Amino acid sequence: MRKRRLLPRNIILLILAILVIGSLFWTLLSFLSPGHQAKKTVEEFYTYEQEGEFGDSWELLHSQMKVKFPKGPYVQDRAHVFMGHFGAETFSYTIDKPEKIERWKMEEGVSPLKVVYKMTVTQSYKGKYGAFDFRQYVFVTKEKGEWKILWDYKK
Repeated sequence: MRKRRLLPRNIILLILAILVIGSLFWTLLSFLSPGHQAKKTVEEFYTYEQEGEFGDSWELLHSQMKVKFPKGPYVQDRAHVFMGHFGAETFSYTIDKPEKIERWKMEEGVSPLKVVYKMTVTQSYKGKYGAFDFRQYVFVTKEKGEWKILWDYKK
Protein backbone atom coordinates (compact mmCIF):
# COMPACT_ATOMS: atom_id res chain seq x y z
CA MET A 1 0.00 0.00 0.00
CA ARG A 2 1.26 3.39 -0.94
CA LYS A 3 1.52 6.05 1.74
CA ARG A 4 0.19 9.53 1.05
CA ARG A 5 2.70 12.16 1.69
CA LEU A 6 1.49 15.19 3.60
CA LEU A 7 2.78 18.59 2.65
CA PRO A 8 5.64 19.60 4.84
CA ARG A 9 4.62 21.88 7.68
CA ASN A 10 6.68 24.78 6.31
CA ILE A 11 4.81 24.80 3.02
CA ILE A 12 1.45 24.89 4.81
CA LEU A 13 2.63 27.78 6.98
CA LEU A 14 3.93 29.63 3.92
CA ILE A 15 0.59 29.23 2.11
CA LEU A 16 -1.29 30.47 5.19
CA ALA A 17 1.05 33.45 5.53
CA ILE A 18 0.56 34.37 1.87
CA LEU A 19 -3.23 34.17 2.27
CA VAL A 20 -3.21 36.34 5.42
CA ILE A 21 -0.84 38.94 3.92
CA GLY A 22 -2.83 38.98 0.68
CA SER A 23 -6.13 39.57 2.48
CA LEU A 24 -4.57 42.31 4.64
CA PHE A 25 -3.14 43.95 1.53
CA TRP A 26 -6.51 43.76 -0.24
CA THR A 27 -8.28 45.28 2.79
CA LEU A 28 -5.71 48.08 3.00
CA LEU A 29 -6.09 48.87 -0.70
CA SER A 30 -9.87 49.06 -0.41
CA PHE A 31 -9.61 51.49 2.54
CA LEU A 32 -7.25 53.70 0.54
CA SER A 33 -9.38 53.67 -2.61
CA PRO A 34 -10.84 56.99 -3.73
CA GLY A 35 -14.38 55.63 -3.52
CA HIS A 36 -13.89 54.58 0.09
CA GLN A 37 -12.35 57.94 0.99
CA ALA A 38 -15.25 59.74 -0.67
CA LYS A 39 -17.73 57.63 1.30
CA LYS A 40 -15.87 58.44 4.53
CA THR A 41 -16.39 62.14 3.78
CA VAL A 42 -20.13 61.58 3.34
CA GLU A 43 -20.19 59.65 6.64
CA GLU A 44 -18.40 62.54 8.36
CA PHE A 45 -20.81 65.08 6.85
CA TYR A 46 -23.95 63.24 7.98
CA THR A 47 -22.50 62.50 11.40
CA TYR A 48 -22.06 66.25 11.89
CA GLU A 49 -25.60 66.84 10.63
CA GLN A 50 -26.92 64.10 12.92
CA GLU A 51 -25.30 65.82 15.91
CA GLY A 52 -26.62 69.25 14.89
CA GLU A 53 -23.08 70.47 14.08
CA PHE A 54 -24.15 72.22 10.90
CA GLY A 55 -21.19 74.62 10.88
CA ASP A 56 -18.84 71.62 10.76
CA SER A 57 -20.85 69.92 8.02
CA TRP A 58 -20.83 73.17 6.01
CA GLU A 59 -17.02 73.07 6.03
CA LEU A 60 -17.20 69.81 4.04
CA LEU A 61 -19.17 71.44 1.20
CA HIS A 62 -17.49 72.11 -2.14
CA SER A 63 -16.84 75.77 -3.01
CA GLN A 64 -19.67 75.64 -5.62
CA MET A 65 -22.04 74.70 -2.78
CA LYS A 66 -20.70 77.38 -0.46
CA VAL A 67 -21.58 80.00 -3.10
CA LYS A 68 -25.20 78.75 -2.98
CA PHE A 69 -25.26 78.51 0.83
CA PRO A 70 -23.27 81.01 2.91
CA LYS A 71 -22.44 79.51 6.29
CA GLY A 72 -24.85 81.49 8.50
CA PRO A 73 -28.01 80.88 6.46
CA TYR A 74 -27.01 77.23 5.89
CA VAL A 75 -26.67 76.55 9.62
CA GLN A 76 -30.00 78.24 10.37
CA ASP A 77 -31.89 76.55 7.53
CA ARG A 78 -30.63 73.05 8.26
CA ALA A 79 -31.51 73.26 11.95
CA HIS A 80 -34.86 74.91 11.26
CA VAL A 81 -36.07 72.65 8.45
CA PHE A 82 -34.79 69.24 9.44
CA MET A 83 -35.04 69.49 13.19
CA GLY A 84 -37.66 72.21 13.68
CA HIS A 85 -40.25 71.44 10.98
CA PHE A 86 -39.89 67.69 11.08
CA GLY A 87 -40.04 67.65 14.88
CA ALA A 88 -37.15 65.21 15.07
CA GLU A 89 -34.19 65.52 17.40
CA THR A 90 -31.91 63.44 15.20
CA PHE A 91 -31.96 60.85 12.42
CA SER A 92 -30.19 57.71 11.30
CA TYR A 93 -28.76 57.33 7.81
CA THR A 94 -27.48 54.81 5.31
CA ILE A 95 -25.10 55.37 2.41
CA ASP A 96 -25.12 53.25 -0.72
CA LYS A 97 -21.99 52.09 -2.50
CA PRO A 98 -20.08 54.87 -4.33
CA GLU A 99 -20.35 55.06 -8.10
CA LYS A 100 -17.57 56.78 -10.06
CA ILE A 101 -18.72 59.38 -12.61
CA GLU A 102 -16.50 61.37 -14.96
CA ARG A 103 -17.16 64.93 -16.17
CA TRP A 104 -20.12 65.68 -13.88
CA LYS A 105 -21.72 69.12 -13.39
CA MET A 106 -23.58 70.29 -10.29
CA GLU A 107 -25.76 72.55 -12.46
CA GLU A 108 -25.86 74.04 -15.93
CA GLY A 109 -23.40 76.86 -16.54
CA VAL A 110 -20.57 75.51 -14.37
CA SER A 111 -17.48 73.67 -15.50
CA PRO A 112 -17.64 69.88 -15.28
CA LEU A 113 -15.69 68.20 -12.51
CA LYS A 114 -13.21 65.61 -13.71
CA VAL A 115 -14.21 62.77 -11.35
CA VAL A 116 -16.95 62.55 -8.75
CA TYR A 117 -18.34 59.71 -6.66
CA LYS A 118 -22.12 59.48 -6.44
CA MET A 119 -23.85 57.97 -3.43
CA THR A 120 -27.47 57.75 -2.35
CA VAL A 121 -27.99 58.78 1.26
CA THR A 122 -31.20 57.87 3.04
CA GLN A 123 -31.94 59.76 6.24
CA SER A 124 -34.56 58.18 8.50
CA TYR A 125 -36.53 60.44 10.84
CA LYS A 126 -38.98 59.74 13.64
CA GLY A 127 -40.74 62.98 14.42
CA LYS A 128 -44.06 64.53 15.30
CA TYR A 129 -45.39 63.62 11.84
CA GLY A 130 -44.40 59.98 12.11
CA ALA A 131 -41.52 58.02 10.67
CA PHE A 132 -40.23 58.88 7.23
CA ASP A 133 -37.17 58.63 4.99
CA PHE A 134 -35.49 61.42 3.06
CA ARG A 135 -33.36 60.23 0.10
CA GLN A 136 -30.72 62.43 -1.53
CA TYR A 137 -28.05 61.90 -4.16
CA VAL A 138 -24.71 63.12 -2.85
CA PHE A 139 -21.62 63.73 -4.98
CA VAL A 140 -18.06 63.95 -3.69
CA THR A 141 -14.94 65.20 -5.44
CA LYS A 142 -11.49 66.37 -4.48
CA GLU A 143 -10.94 70.11 -4.22
CA LYS A 144 -7.48 71.37 -3.28
CA GLY A 145 -6.58 67.87 -2.07
CA GLU A 146 -9.63 67.43 0.18
CA TRP A 147 -12.86 65.53 -0.44
CA LYS A 148 -15.86 67.86 -0.70
CA ILE A 149 -19.65 67.39 -0.92
CA LEU A 150 -21.96 68.54 -3.74
CA TRP A 151 -25.64 68.13 -4.54
CA ASP A 152 -27.32 67.93 -7.94
CA TYR A 153 -29.23 71.00 -9.15
CA LYS A 154 -29.79 70.03 -12.82
CA LYS A 155 -33.21 68.44 -12.43
